[in-house]
Amino acid sequence: MTNWSIILSIAKTHLLTKIKQTSIAALGVTFGIGSYITLVCFMTGLNTMLDDLMLNQTPHIHVYNEIEPSKKQPVSLYDNLSNSFNVIHSIKPKLSQKKIHNALPIINYLEHSDKVLGALPQVKAQIFYIAGSIEISGNLIGINPIEEAKYFNMSDYIIEGSAMALQNTDNGILLGIGIAKKMALKIGDRIQVSPINGSIFPLKIVGFYQSGVADVDAIQSFTNIKTVQRILGEANNYITDINVKLYDIETAIPLAKTIEQQFNLKAIDIKTANAQFETGTTIRNLITYAVSITLLIVAGFGIYNILNMLIYEKMNDIAILKATGFSGKDVQLIFMSQAMIIGFVGGVLGLLIGFGLTSLIETIPFKTEALPTVETYPINKDPLYFTIGFSFAMVSTFLAGYLPAKKAKKIDPVKIIRGQ
Repeated sequence: MTNWSIILSIAKTHLLTKIKQTSIAALGVTFGIGSYITLVCFMTGLNTMLDDLMLNQTPHIHVYNEIEPSKKQPVSLYDNLSNSFNVIHSIKPKLSQKKIHNALPIINYLEHSDKVLGALPQVKAQIFYIAGSIEISGNLIGINPIEEAKYFNMSDYIIEGSAMALQNTDNGILLGIGIAKKMALKIGDRIQVSPINGSIFPLKIVGFYQSGVADVDAIQSFTNIKTVQRILGEANNYITDINVKLYDIETAIPLAKTIEQQFNLKAIDIKTANAQFETGTTIRNLITYAVSITLLIVAGFGIYNILNMLIYEKMNDIAILKATGFSGKDVQLIFMSQAMIIGFVGGVLGLLIGFGLTSLIETIPFKTEALPTVETYPINKDPLYFTIGFSFAMVSTFLAGYLPAKKAKKIDPVKIIRGQ
């Protein structure tokens, strides 16, 4: 029967008598795990921030009425030419409206779907911004501000003012920050907008919007849906776009196809719209995990080398232990215990160092106009990464200690004593 109290006592004595080697071995584990946690928390935090920047502003499904050429041209309807090869030049788009026919019933239908979290209407219009002698072409989007803030985190990108202010202000406008800078405008000022029909409407600036994409902020602004409908001279049922938010993003592709078939509209799912961005995210994640795993493997080899040398320095102790009656299994357990103690202490210190470094990085200011809502470097302190780090410390030290301890188990004490 194994006497664990004696084995652990001997393991403790060995570790304390060679405190320098013990410290180096523990520090190897500590810095390996600490570096892994710091790297993976920072890189995944950065990736999450970039994903949120794009995905928070992008609907899971964007429904609109696309203007496109007719699939069937008049010549294809002429029976006498049905067996001929026809070439048509200068095809013009079919006569169609930007508005979505029966938009309100469609929105009501989508909102009652168990897959849909919310379906928000929008009205988009091409306009000119006019302030004094300055005219800038751009886009004006009519929205329901409170719902946009609820489902698409619009409030995160309002740097002055609020969604509530836009909701409660008749003829108010949430102006793109790029437009405001070009025209030297501030909150409370009036700006005139002119649609393509030439009429002019004054709007009061209630806030500034910054998406983080400079080209968008230089042309795009928001107002209430009713305001845009009034500017365009359209009825209350005039809707040009529907943005759909889902409970599960994975259902976006099949639901988009269903909407296209059922309502004869164009429905673009988020994965199709951001295919290049998704590819970039995948590559960044692969690089992050590849570097992290490599770091852990290198740390594991370092731990093995240190423990291996530690056991070779204890050859005389092994001979004495065996000569005094300890079995090979007892000797193996003594050195395995040392390895696991080093792994435990080094792993705990690695967790503390990793947590400390990530907390320090999280306080470093990081301000850029492209990311108005980000004030410090992003950190993702997922408990899973800390669990993986500590588990690797224990597993790596177990493996690093097992092979040398197995060799120590087979050592003949007579040969070592004779060699002395």
